[in-house]
Amino acid sequence: MIGQRKSAPSPAAEGGAISPGVRSAAEGRGTLVLTASHVSKEFRISKGHLIAAVRDVSLGLYRGAVVALVGESGSGKSTVARLLAGQEVPTHGDILLDDTPVHIARARAYRSYKRHVQMVFQDPFASLNPVHTVRYQLQRPLSLNAHVRGRRTMQRELAALLEQVRLTPAESFLTKFPHELSGGQRQRVAIARALASRPRVLLADEPVSMLDVSIRVEILSLLDSLRSEFELAVLYITHDIASARYFGDETLVMYAGAIVERGPSEALTRQPAHPYTQLLIESAPDPDALRAGRARLASHARPRARTALTNAQGCPFAPRCPWAEPRCEQDRPPLIPIGPERAAACWRVDVTAPALAGATGGGTAGG
Repeated sequence: MIGQRKSAPSPAAEGGAISPGVRSAAEGRGTLVLTASHVSKEFRISKGHLIAAVRDVSLGLYRGAVVALVGESGSGKSTVARLLAGQEVPTHGDILLDDTPVHIARARAYRSYKRHVQMVFQDPFASLNPVHTVRYQLQRPLSLNAHVRGRRTMQRELAALLEQVRLTPAESFLTKFPHELSGGQRQRVAIARALASRPRVLLADEPVSMLDVSIRVEILSLLDSLRSEFELAVLYITHDIASARYFGDETLVMYAGAIVERGPSEALTRQPAHPYTQLLIESAPDPDALRAGRARLASHARPRARTALTNAQGCPFAPRCPWAEPRCEQDRPPLIPIGPERAAACWRVDVTAPALAGATGGGTAGG
């Protein structure tokens, strides 16, 4: 069951804030739809040992807004998506829909929730059933979730779905099997299937990472137009911080299961505060600064990573951080406000981003 534990006030109860005193850059778009409130997910690997895949994550998805969740492989991004989709049960914390805790104990409750919250997966071929046609894959959710009845009505709805994802003429695609489509066409069908239940929330888990570079911009443009047309609340999960900058209203940076920085996408990528965010940006291809970026990475980044065990102490990025000090090894930093819409989980913002340090609410090593 999801949402049984009321461990802490939700972001909705705090005005949408992920950390006290900081508002979401996405909340100006529309009303809060889906909330993760202090959610953690632990997996047992042996007797007495737990791995924390997600640690105390809070975020809010707003109507008509895109929240981008960025991080490297293994950071916990997809686990967050599965928790929000109802495919995993939180160890701690709550999932709230319209500020109401979500309880999914039975198939009927889960189906009701899925009408509002749909997910688009990374691999469009694996997410579609290879033995069924496009018609079947779209017809089933229309029947179960949208309650479409009648042959003519169904045909009209199928055509409308394919037109929404720019697969025309619809008749030429309905009889095809997944293996007869290109990667971009398969992902469009997967998006159409997600739209069939007329959801309010779309969870896009790296929806373009397995597509050709030439197709990625088209799919992101499609998702953006659908977000605008249907006022969808979108969670865009990616390891590409450059696409998050242009697609997301707000960007959350995730490392070792926790949010380490958040803020408006443009401001965060232009002036990152957390060392890990800086490392992600320097790792992004930039022909004008490629040589300098490699030099900085070689001189600052350290390869050693900290364990993900639940009892691990200190900042998880400390073993890789060139500015780490003894305090970083002992105490895990919370998200510290560095402006009305920004926060970073770093004790050394005074060093990593001196221009932003004056906006902190206290807690930097220099303070």
